Amino acid sequence: MSVTLIFLAGLAVIVGWWLSHQRLMSKPWLEEGAIADMPHTEASQVPAAKLGLGIFLAVVGALFAMLISAYLMRRDLSTDWRAVPMPPVLWVNTGLIVLSSVALHWAHLAVRHGDMKELRQALLTGGVSALGFLVGQVLAWRQLSGAGYWLATNPANTFFYLLTALHGLHVAGGLAALGSTTLKAWRTADTGRVRLSVDLCAIYWHFLLVVWLVLLALLMRWVDDFIEMCRPLLS
Repeated sequence: MSVTLIFLAGLAVIVGWWLSHQRLMSKPWLEEGAIADMPHTEASQVPAAKLGLGIFLAVVGALFAMLISAYLMRRDLSTDWRAVPMPPVLWVNTGLIVLSSVALHWAHLAVRHGDMKELRQALLTGGVSALGFLVGQVLAWRQLSGAGYWLATNPANTFFYLLTALHGLHVAGGLAALGSTTLKAWRTADTGRVRLSVDLCAIYWHFLLVVWLVLLALLMRWVDDFIEMCRPLLS
């Protein structure tokens, strides 16, 4: 439960920071001056799509937090737990999803500057990297199954496939949205038409990167080392 609470607390901090930058906490009836003279007045209204994405990511984050908590409890309480060896391709996959997230940030900057050429390049880079990540995940599953680490052979195997498959499913869903945004960017010369879509994709991709890094640290048992380092401070 402690891991779940820590994850949810971190998620709450991130959501609070994001909301503070959307001016949801502002009180316009207390602000003086004419409405036309107030800076960022138009930006005070958060698009429904962004708000909906924030709620969706909060739910997905809570789901992963509960699965991570279940993973740790099952591992610590079971006697039949056999750790799964991590396929080396996971390091390549990590590099690909980092590249994809960086590319989406590049796209975010390009659309802000109105540079359609760079925007298209960034979207293509992000999409190809994300697709490579999914292919790499399939290769990792095939390597493990080929070595005898089947889904139902051991609880550790089950959790590995469950966590990575659930994350991969969200990457695939994001890739569909990214593909739609890329096609839209190719059909228009006005970056303003795809600005919201690019921003949503960038936010979603950064979230997927954070979740993957947490899962990687968990599966690599770096979380255990971190907990052991923090245990004296908490006792």
